[in-house]
Amino acid sequence: MNQAQQHKPFPDDNVSVTKDEADGARGLQRDLQDRLQPAHDEPVSESVPQPEAPAGSGRMVRRLFKVGIGLAIVAIFGWLPLKAVLQTSSVEAVVNARIVTLRSPIDGTVSAKPQQSSTQLSVVHEGDAILHVVNARGDRVRLDDLRRQMSRFENERPSLAAKLAAAETAQQDLARQAGQFRDGRILQLQARIAEIQTAIEAAAARREEATAAVERASSLIKSGSVSTVEMARLTREQSIAQQTEIGAQRRLDAAKVELTAAQNGTYLGDSYNDRPSSVQREEEMRQRVSDLRADLTHSDAEIDWLTHEIASEQLHYINRAEADIKAPVAGRIWEMMTSPGEDVRAGQPLLKLLDCSGAVVTANVTEGVYNRLKLGEQASFEPNDGSAAIKGEIVNLTGASGAPANLAINPDALNKEPYRVTVSMPEIDTTGKECAVGRTGRVVFNTDAAKP
Repeated sequence: MNQAQQHKPFPDDNVSVTKDEADGARGLQRDLQDRLQPAHDEPVSESVPQPEAPAGSGRMVRRLFKVGIGLAIVAIFGWLPLKAVLQTSSVEAVVNARIVTLRSPIDGTVSAKPQQSSTQLSVVHEGDAILHVVNARGDRVRLDDLRRQMSRFENERPSLAAKLAAAETAQQDLARQAGQFRDGRILQLQARIAEIQTAIEAAAARREEATAAVERASSLIKSGSVSTVEMARLTREQSIAQQTEIGAQRRLDAAKVELTAAQNGTYLGDSYNDRPSSVQREEEMRQRVSDLRADLTHSDAEIDWLTHEIASEQLHYINRAEADIKAPVAGRIWEMMTSPGEDVRAGQPLLKLLDCSGAVVTANVTEGVYNRLKLGEQASFEPNDGSAAIKGEIVNLTGASGAPANLAINPDALNKEPYRVTVSMPEIDTTGKECAVGRTGRVVFNTDAAKP
């Protein structure tokens, strides 16, 4: 090496800069170039071989390899934006679901139902009781009135039953007395008829005797053996005997009429009416028995009716006094609007439940895409988390109006484009813990919509 090269400054040398080199920017530039000049620019001794051609080709291969890798990366990561540009898709999209608002059916105090696990406090299934409302001041006036009426009828029924039993016993005794009287009366009339028949026979015998005496006297009066006075007497006795027989026959007819009436239950006589007192009392007691039996039947019917009414009113009172707030659909609690121990009024909202049984995807699109979409067209939702796309179809085109439709996430939250589309996604798993409302992504519409 020459003397200039031996004194060349390097980064590790503490060499002062000369005054001429320190003056001006040109001196600083030359100093910088001298410091950064590579060492291989120095002349190489002849003893070290330099394979120039092979080293240049290796660098070329490595350079081409790096260029190929770069092109592949550009092709892979550039295809996705290019594909998104070529597809007809939404600007924004979010998984959405409808909100079910549960209100208190009665006035009362709210208490929470015990949950199975603290990890599932927000997850509910259809029919699960979430809250319990108790009204300790429920109206039970009608229930108390019904119970008082029931007590009155239940207290009166034993008395009515006892009166009915006593009346039936008395009616049976009177009926027996009336039967005995009728039987005795019939026997009495039968005996009287026999007596009258005997009297008729005796009167007939006397009539015959008087008739024979008159006939004898008529034959003897001519001879003067019988006087005219005797003849008149015998004639009078004959007439009396005939009338006595006729009278007895009339009494017999009257006795037969009384016997026939007695056998038919009607009694004829001058000293009493058509029925004896025992029969009349028996009829009165029979009527009383009928009335008491009707009253007892009415009391039993009232007790049965009150039993059903009390059961129904008790159920109504329980419904008015306490109520379970149950989940009408499977989902999870979106917003709790009350707390245990709070007094609420009937109709007051208690909580909002997210209906996870049927999810939709709310998306906003540009005006050009919106004007080409139609209801019922197929679409797919591609979540931003990289999971598989989910098929669906367009169920609502609300345009710039938004149409919240009681959704958990208001479509107005998607504000990059004003035109909104609702897509039904039955295949989205939104049950239980997987109720993925709020998951973002984009909706890709069918190729027909991409055509101008």
